[in-house]
Amino acid sequence: MPDLRHEGAIDSVPKASDSAADAAWAQVHGASDLQFAPLPPWHPDPPPFWLKALGEWLEKVFAPVARALGLSWPVLQWLIYGLLALGLVLLVWRLVAPLWTERRRREAAAAPETWTPEASAARALLEDADRLAAQGRYDEAAHLLLLRSFDHIATARPEWLNPASTAREIAGLAALPAVARGAFARITALVEQGRYGLRPLHREGWDEARAAYAGFALERLG
Repeated sequence: MPDLRHEGAIDSVPKASDSAADAAWAQVHGASDLQFAPLPPWHPDPPPFWLKALGEWLEKVFAPVARALGLSWPVLQWLIYGLLALGLVLLVWRLVAPLWTERRRREAAAAPETWTPEASAARALLEDADRLAAQGRYDEAAHLLLLRSFDHIATARPEWLNPASTAREIAGLAALPAVARGAFARITALVEQGRYGLRPLHREGWDEARAAYAGFALERLG
């Protein structure tokens, strides 16, 4: 192998031009979106006079307490500030809470009547579901209570639902009466038990689902 040191091969390797490097550095240094100048030192604004005076007064009053408790004044100072802030929050809450409660009351009074199924639709649904149950198809009967009820809700209040609404979401609608939410939640749990939990409903489960539906759907009929 030839000795490159004696043949000048190393000297023949091209080197980056100093002028090209300087030009590249100048281009980077001149970019407006890059900052090369050091940031000026940050000097926070002095606290307002009233805050400074309050701190001095608190130190004068509570510094002996801090020493008696074995605390430094700065630690006790921040504890006092925290208690003052908490007291201020509680005061604001006491002032705002009645106004918020009154607003919610007015909104509830102005809200439209909550949904309940039409009596004829509820009776027809129960008749159809009873026919399925009479054939021993309890899971299908309970499922029918949900599906038909949700169709009734979608017809009466389409703005409450969307194509992705689940049975649990529909059962939790705030506009439904509390007894209806409870009924739908129970029927949903029974349907899920049979369809997804691989525990088919028996007569007792169907009776529970039917009673839950009839308990609110036919409540006003007496």
